[in-house]
This record gives sequence, structure tokens and C-alpha cells, in this order.
Amino acid sequence: MSSLFPVNVGEEIMKTREVVLPGDEVSLGDLKARNGLYKNGESKFCSAYFGTIQRSDQFVDVVPFWGTYMPRRGDRVIGKVIEIGPSMWIVDINAPYTSLLHMNDAPWRINPGDLKRYMNTGDYMIAKVLSLNEIKESWLTLKDVGLRKLEGGTIVSIQAPKVPRIIGKNGTMVNMIKDMTFTRIIVGQNGLIWLDGTPGNVIIAIEAIELVKNEAHTIGLTDRVKALLESKKGEIVGNAE
Repeated sequence: MSSLFPVNVGEEIMKTREVVLPGDEVSLGDLKARNGLYKNGESKFCSAYFGTIQRSDQFVDVVPFWGTYMPRRGDRVIGKVIEIGPSMWIVDINAPYTSLLHMNDAPWRINPGDLKRYMNTGDYMIAKVLSLNEIKESWLTLKDVGLRKLEGGTIVSIQAPKVPRIIGKNGTMVNMIKDMTFTRIIVGQNGLIWLDGTPGNVIIAIEAIELVKNEAHTIGLTDRVKALLESKKGEIVGNAE
């Protein structure tokens, strides 16, 4: 059964979003069912997950509290090179199955056997899922706007289902964290996040991301993240004195 209940955090009382269990009926109103819902009967929709209900202008989604990232075609993901063959990189994208990047899907003119000159083991990239095959392998590409090898920076990880809360509606959450900490941030749909900036600013940005991760199910989160960042204003390099 859906419910709203308070959660004590220090002296603050926070209300959660609508929490549902698998099989709970979800009221759609005039909206359409999308992710995390299944039809049960002619007009009844139920939750497939233990998670929270998220309503947008057109759709209702159930966002699970936990879950493994499963690649989908078109996803933008952050991956780490874990092995190199004669013509392709094997990439860890935080998924259960292998991901591959062929040299023909990289932006460089590469000769077979010469891949290490461009990306070596341990290097990170922001890539796009190009396709998936019958054994669940995903093929990646770096041939699109914004895709590239990632130089420097810091990588942090969150659970993939919480990525939408990190990004926020129309990018509001991640853009606020970027702007207030003067950092560059790239969020992969697989739950890996790349940050770059001065060390102190990056630490504060990570603290804000941790707050979102831990309280993703609550209401009023944007205001609390903003309050956290404003409380750190004197520590952030780049703020006007």
C-alpha cells in the first residue's frame, strides 16, 4: 500500500515521496504509466519495485531504491578500460555484462595493435551505448558530441536508479551543484559520476552528491542541497569575497 511517512534526520523532519512495494496499485490519474509499472487487469497498474513514485507532466514512473544498471541503446555512460585487445577495448560500465569499444567507433585513426597509445588500462571515458547483442554484451561508441576520453578528475559511484535525482528536473540539481562549487560534472546513466575542479571544491560537490544519494526518496531535497552548498560558501574557491 502506498504511504507517506516522516523520517527523523537529526532535528529535521523530512517527508518521503510516495513509497510503494512490488504489487502495490499506483493511481495514474490523467498521466501515462512508464518505467517500473506493469498492467494488472484492464485499467489497473501496479509497481514492479520497492521504490518511490515520480510524476512528471505526462508520465508516472516508479524509481527503485536499489538496482543493477542494465544498458539500453542510447545511454550515455562512464566506463573504465579493463583490458585491451588488438582491435577493441573491454570496458567496465558498472553492468553485469561485458562492454566493448571497437577501434572503428573511436574518434582516432588507429592501426590494429596500437590501441594503448590512445587509451590504456585504467583510463575512463564518457561513451554512448551503440547496441546490445543476444548475449547481453553492449557495444559502445565515442563518435558523438561530448563523448571522449576523460582526462584527470575524480570518479564517484551511486546506484543507477538514483541518477535521475542527481540530475534533477531539466538538469536543475546537477547544474546547481556545478555552478555553486565551480566544478565540471558529468553524470553517466550507469551511476558513475566524473568531477573536475579544485580539490576542495570537488570534495564539497561530492558531499552534495552524497546528500542527494542518501535522501533521494525525500521531499524538499533541492532546498537542503542548496542550504548545504551555501553553508560551504566560504570554503569554495572562486566565490567573490
